[in-house]
Amino acid sequence: MSDYILDVTDVDKNFGGLRALSDINLRVKKGTVHAIIGPNGAGKSTLLNVIVGRLAPNRGRVLLGDEVLTGKQPYEINQLGVARVFQTPEIFPELSLLQNVMVPALAKRDGEFNLSFLKSLFSERDILDQAEHMLEDVGLIEHKDHLAGSMSRGDKRRLELAMCLSQQPKLFLLDEPTAGMSRHDTNRTIDLLKRIKARGMTKVIIEHDMHVVFSLADRISVLAQGAIIAEGTPEEVRNDPKVKEAYLGGETI
Repeated sequence: MSDYILDVTDVDKNFGGLRALSDINLRVKKGTVHAIIGPNGAGKSTLLNVIVGRLAPNRGRVLLGDEVLTGKQPYEINQLGVARVFQTPEIFPELSLLQNVMVPALAKRDGEFNLSFLKSLFSERDILDQAEHMLEDVGLIEHKDHLAGSMSRGDKRRLELAMCLSQQPKLFLLDEPTAGMSRHDTNRTIDLLKRIKARGMTKVIIEHDMHVVFSLADRISVLAQGAIIAEGTPEEVRNDPKVKEAYLGGETI
């Protein structure tokens, strides 16, 4: 059995005459945190969209373990065990925090999503217990009955993390999880992600904040103009002259 949970092979993605991704090869080991960094427009979010099925590559394939993801719909990929946190928290603002966490857990279990089942959510004792545990884990249990739309951005992000964790994913994709946060909320999120990391969950993180990247990543891939220009440990990437030039104009990361 392979040590790699995610295998992206020879992936290209074009938008008309623009080549957004070029010959991308990326392998992510089980139980690690793999960061993808690069300047704006490098293709980072496009790569995540290809992985989760929101975009079809023009060439190449994506594997989750031995399962081919390429050609599958996003909901099918989610059912196979891939969860994603977006740049802007995607929550149900008119539902309570507890209901927000129960919805994806129940959808994961039953293989469908339909708001009509919300009326019976609280009869699902196993889902209820799991949701409360997830909220406690992210430090939001005391707000479980509050409407999600009333929470701060940092709390909405922690709620979204709880929603993804409730699906018990094999692979967790995070697209700029600390974007727009204060330093206080950023540090709280780093602490939370470290606790998740300690459980052996595999994560791929796109992040501009190097403090976050170097606090969490086991390995880093650097994208520039749609291509991977460097990959290695945080220390190797930090000292790579190509990375310094492409990412910060020659300055030290």
